[in-house]
This record gives sequence, C-alpha cells and structure tokens, in this order.
Amino acid sequence: MSAFPYHLTGPIGARSLGLVVLRVDETVEQDFRRMFADAQTALYVSRVPSGDDLTPDTIATMEQRLPQAAALLPPGADFDVIGYACTSGTAQIGADRVARLIAGQARCRAVSDPLSASIAALRALGVTRPGIVSPYVPQVVAPILSAFAAAGLKVAQTLSFGERVEARVARIAPESICEAATDLAARGGLDGVFLSCTNLRTLDIIERLEADLGIPVVSSNQALAWHMDRLSAPTGRARIPARIPGRLGATG
Repeated sequence: MSAFPYHLTGPIGARSLGLVVLRVDETVEQDFRRMFADAQTALYVSRVPSGDDLTPDTIATMEQRLPQAAALLPPGADFDVIGYACTSGTAQIGADRVARLIAGQARCRAVSDPLSASIAALRALGVTRPGIVSPYVPQVVAPILSAFAAAGLKVAQTLSFGERVEARVARIAPESICEAATDLAARGGLDGVFLSCTNLRTLDIIERLEADLGIPVVSSNQALAWHMDRLSAPTGRARIPARIPGRLGATG
C-alpha cells in the first residue's frame, strides 16, 4: 500500500499555552478554557500528582514530580508560556525554582505561576495593603504571606476556611467566598482583596465583589490567566485578548 501525499501546517492557533495542574484541582482548567475561549489560543494541560491534603509535606513531594508533569506536555508544541497552577505550592517551592523545573522539561518562552501573577496583578491595580482569603490551614498560608511581604505588599487582614481536604476546596460555595471577602473588607485597613487558590470557584464573583466592596479583587486563576496573556502577547502581531473579569481585565 502506497502512502497518500499530504501537507504539513503550522501549529494550532497563533499562541500555545501550557498549564500544569494539580491532580485534585477541578477548577482552574475550567476557568482557563473560559478566559481563553478564542480559536487562536491552543491550551494544553498536564497533571502533577498531589496529595489528597495540601500540606508542606505533600507540596515538597509535588516539587519532585513537577519536571515529569511538565515533560508530559506535547513535545512538538513550542509554548509561549507555561503556568504552574498552584499558589501555595509556588510560595513553598519558590517561583524561580518552579520556572527552572518546568523550563528544563518543555520548550517555552516564559513560565508563570499564580503567586508571581497575583503580585504583579495587585501592583498593576495599585493595591499595597491586600487582604487574603484562603481555603487552607495556617501553615499552608504562611509562605504566601512571606512572599507578599518580600514583594513589598503589607497584608492587612487574612481569613481562612481552615480546610485540609483538597477535594473539598472546589466544593466551597462561591457565596461562602463572597461572605468571607465581605467580612474581611469590613475589618478595614485594606485596599484590595486576594482570593488565593486555583481550586476555589471565584471567576463569577469577582466583578460582583468589586462592585459591592468598592476595591479591586484578584483571584489566583484570574491573575494567572492575565499574566500569561501578557507574557504571550505576540511581537509585531495583533494581540489576542483573553476574557479577564474585573478591574484587572481593564488594565490591558
């Protein structure tokens, strides 16, 4: 049997984005497919093994497995940006190390993560005294507070749901997140709210909270998508806009 002749094309879409997602995360991939819904963006997702509970120990184990997860992204793709979708994991592992682990296994022009992205987003919105809502226990939140302090952000207030079981985080009702953010803002002393964790379902409440509270609201998934969108802006070509909700989406 003779082979039928065919032609090869270029890559799918005008830009390629990669995402390394925790095995237990049910939210970030759904959010990204909504924010990058255009036909010109190709989004590829890999999963990294992670514990049923997010703890410093399970994060340390995930660090060892991160290169393998990045290597499972399509080897033929030339990625504009790859994102590691774990805020707390980045805070403990370190953004620079995350970038090295991913870039060593996949071809990409840039690496992002929710922690670096959220710091950049808060700065872009002029927030200097954020309040933080987190689903996790204090020992998981602590490295995020340290990273914010190192970046010159003075965390005014924190509020946690005290959840240990990661599978339950995606089940936390958006209404409960709204109530927590409202309670946090009522304590005063803050000029923005950060909703931390890629597994929290925050995308549909950001604009509502900004209208109710009168201050910027940034979430892990929103900030990561915004940051990857900016990093992947093609040189010399029309920008492909992402659908970023809230005030952050208006920053360009």
